[in-house]
Amino acid sequence: MPPSEPPLESGTNGADFDALAPDELDRLEGGVIALDEAGTIVAFSDGASDLLKLPREAVLGRDYFQDVMPAANVPAFRGRFLAGARRGSLDERFEYVFGRLPQPLRAQVQMRRGAFAGNPVTWLRIEAMETLGYGARRDAVVSAIGRRVRAEPVDPSLCEREPIHIPGSIQPNAVLFAADAATLLVTAFSTNVTEVVDLSDPPLLGRPLGDVLPASYIEAVKVRLANGTLDDGRSLRRRVRFPERSEASYLAVAHLHAGRLIVEIEREPDIADDFRLASQTDTELAVARLRDAETLVGAARVAASEIRALTGFEAVLVYRFDSDWNGEAVAEDKAPNWSRSLLGLRFPASDIPAQARALYTKAKSRFVIDRDSVPVALVGAPGTDNAPIDLTFAQHRSLSPIHLEYQRNLGVNGSMSISIMVDGRLWGLMIGHHRRPHYVPPETRAAATVLTDAFAMRVQEIESRRLWAERQAHLDVEGRLVRSLTRSDDFVSALTGGVTTLLHLFDSTGAGIVSGERATLIGRAPPAEAVLEIAVWLRETVPQDQTCFESSNFTTAYPAAGPYREVASGLLAAFVDDGRETLLMWFRPEMPSTVTWGGDPRKPVLAGSGSVAVLPRRSFERWVEERTGHANPWAEWQSNLAVSLAEAVEGVVLRQRRKIDELTGLLAEKERLLAQKDLLSREIDHRVKNSLQIVSAFLQMQRRQIADAAARQAFAETSARVMSVARVHDSLYQADRVDEVDLGVTIESLCKDLAGLAGDGHSVDLTVERGMMVPYRKAVALSLIATELVTNAFKYASTPTGGGRVEVTVSSLNDEGGVQLKVCDDGGGLPDGWAEPKSNGQGSGLGMKLIRAMLDQINARLDVVNNPGACFTITA
Repeated sequence: MPPSEPPLESGTNGADFDALAPDELDRLEGGVIALDEAGTIVAFSDGASDLLKLPREAVLGRDYFQDVMPAANVPAFRGRFLAGARRGSLDERFEYVFGRLPQPLRAQVQMRRGAFAGNPVTWLRIEAMETLGYGARRDAVVSAIGRRVRAEPVDPSLCEREPIHIPGSIQPNAVLFAADAATLLVTAFSTNVTEVVDLSDPPLLGRPLGDVLPASYIEAVKVRLANGTLDDGRSLRRRVRFPERSEASYLAVAHLHAGRLIVEIEREPDIADDFRLASQTDTELAVARLRDAETLVGAARVAASEIRALTGFEAVLVYRFDSDWNGEAVAEDKAPNWSRSLLGLRFPASDIPAQARALYTKAKSRFVIDRDSVPVALVGAPGTDNAPIDLTFAQHRSLSPIHLEYQRNLGVNGSMSISIMVDGRLWGLMIGHHRRPHYVPPETRAAATVLTDAFAMRVQEIESRRLWAERQAHLDVEGRLVRSLTRSDDFVSALTGGVTTLLHLFDSTGAGIVSGERATLIGRAPPAEAVLEIAVWLRETVPQDQTCFESSNFTTAYPAAGPYREVASGLLAAFVDDGRETLLMWFRPEMPSTVTWGGDPRKPVLAGSGSVAVLPRRSFERWVEERTGHANPWAEWQSNLAVSLAEAVEGVVLRQRRKIDELTGLLAEKERLLAQKDLLSREIDHRVKNSLQIVSAFLQMQRRQIADAAARQAFAETSARVMSVARVHDSLYQADRVDEVDLGVTIESLCKDLAGLAGDGHSVDLTVERGMMVPYRKAVALSLIATELVTNAFKYASTPTGGGRVEVTVSSLNDEGGVQLKVCDDGGGLPDGWAEPKSNGQGSGLGMKLIRAMLDQINARLDVVNNPGACFTITA
């Protein structure tokens, strides 16, 4: 500014800007900027260049809110600009803090409609009020960064001591009130409350919250407090207006925590088109696309893409924690000009330390508009409880300065983190990154949270389905093993020597059982001596209240197993008994792998200086680690199933031990009783056989004393029948078993007896199959049938000389116990109609009736042919 031209008076009002030439604008105190209807800079004074540290030629023609001051792309700044452009009139003054200029600047901003070069514009006049710091903690971190001269790693647990839930400040896009939950008297507020209310006497601290907030909102808060529905992260969200700021709509969100009612108030966009507002339809369509994803990776890709489309972030990551809380980017969706991809990279657990993970578990979302914004301090009432205000559930809680520096090192300004909670556990984070400040409206933030919850539910569905299938398969294997245990008196052989063994569980390649000083191993496992030493180590190392041990990096926990890492890098062991004498063990082999980290995991944090103990790492370049000594990790359900099987083994073993003595005594007693029963059965059979032989002999004596031929024949037939039953009993008595008879031997003996009774001239040609065992009942029936048929053949098929020859064949039919009895004579055959019932007709007498009764009794079939003599075939 030439010294010969004095500056214009600072009181020049906005109406005069229209008539001022560019050189006259340069002479104004403060900065003056003209924006056209689209927000493009058309005039930029020297004062604006001095204040904002930006040369005029670098900003003219550029979008003020997108390219030059993206942090101002919020309802409180750009929202005012858009509303004034729609109305065609605007004249407002407000305070605004410009961050990182290089030092934050608090300024008075006048925004007024006017004209420049004949075109409508919005004039911005910026008058500096004071330069600011970021706060003691942030300034200390910045100072420590400036003094950093070494990059050696330090203890990352130092990060976990930072009290990030009580930062004492909030982000500047909201106003906060804290009140006593019982009295609703204001106990603290953020120093920017003048954005929504005018401060006046009496002082705000100690006044009823109802003096500040609309009465309808206060009544709704009281109802929710009475119902107990404002704690545990639950909140009351309502749109409110303030009499002093009637032109704007605000979103008030209240929640209860640690005895305080906390109300956050945020200015909302006037209309949806001003900022990226997600509609219900957008959210529903995105959820529908998530439901269509069949795999975890597929669902993660859909979620990243849909949430980026909703929120407008340049990159969105799905970040998953492993069992050690290291993270991995499993899906990524990014703008084409975003050069740094984090997909597939792993990050050490210290990047998101324990207390941060605890916060993410409770408070599900966190959005940062501008990394370089100046936090707004909270003011508390003097003389009251001066304990720091716990902002765990506050949506606009300011962030740790260490984390903000981490974002700077990563090249990120605006950011988003939404918790992915699966089955009540922090599974991962949905992370949004933007290289510049980035505002996301409240409704869109809510939609992104809902979509993240939908993704979490889809993950749970996919994982549950996969785990259910795996568990069912393993439960089936466990069931077979337990059944083997119940049928065996040796649990070791039941688990290691059957068709199904311990190797069929948990994708293990080796397994074993240690019982006392004996190790039984199957598959690929360390030598028995080494396994016994491992068992000793487990007994000494595993706490007494734990029954299971698992490790996917066993050689690190137990270096002595190093020589066997190829087969035993993974170990799962379960104690069977309280004395720990018996262990079930499974081994997994080494799975060498390459892990790509985002930076050196050996240097997760760096040493600070002064009051700052640690600083975030600066490098996120790919760092490749060759991992050895690691096996595939064991799942929690696998450990639980191992314990379950160990308990089953314990139960079976104990029951077996208790019952062995009982069973031994019972077995001895049963063997004694069976021997007595067998002796008694044989004695009874012997007596029955003798009785039958006496009856048969008596009948023969009677036969010889009777002269009548028909009576003699009747006595002979009856004697033969009794003799056939006696022969069966005789065979039964001579057999090893009491329920089966050798049919061939029985029929052979029977036919010889019948031929002897028939007298000279009668003979039987026998063809029998020995060793053909049939049930006793069937043997009696077939013997009686054979007796009738052979006797009838001798009676009706005799030759003129009085003799006759009969052929008898006994053979088996199949492997299922079927037999065939065949009786054929050499007579003239049977006459036509022989089987028809008639007086004294052949085929209708007592003998044939007996045969048919026996056939029905054993479900047998009779076939008769003349060939040329009569030939009877019984199939049973």
